[in-house]
Amino acid sequence: MATLKKPDLSDPNLRAKLAKGMGHNYYGEPAWPNDLLYVFPVVIMGSFACIVALSVLDPALTGEPANPFATPLEILPEWYLYPVFQILRSVPNKLLGVVLMGSVPLGLILVPFIENVNKFQNPFRRPVATTMFLLGTLITLWLGIGATFPIDKSFTFGLF
Repeated sequence: MATLKKPDLSDPNLRAKLAKGMGHNYYGEPAWPNDLLYVFPVVIMGSFACIVALSVLDPALTGEPANPFATPLEILPEWYLYPVFQILRSVPNKLLGVVLMGSVPLGLILVPFIENVNKFQNPFRRPVATTMFLLGTLITLWLGIGATFPIDKSFTFGLF
């Protein structure tokens, strides 16, 4: 049976902490031994059993062997790399393309510092950060969708 520590609600210190939203770790079920010995191993073995069952019931198919002398006409990376692939593909100077690709994580690192003096979390009360987020999302979608088209139609999506 699990060990359960009941809170003493007559304790004024605990009541003060609970009033502030703190003190939740004074009561409840401890992690040792309940979770670590009884719950986690069952979850790990169940996950392992699901993975083995899926691999037996639906095995991954092997395709044709790789041929290093036959390069496909259009090589595409995984879908989440389409925007930076489009940047590298469309910039004529490849060094500039690599620098622009490196600026993507740098820009993401700088996002929290754009409007850090604003204490509000509501996006409507943070207009600069919200505008930059929406603009970045639209540019990312534009570049990602454009990467699936040939280079001459990639920026217009073949519409005009």
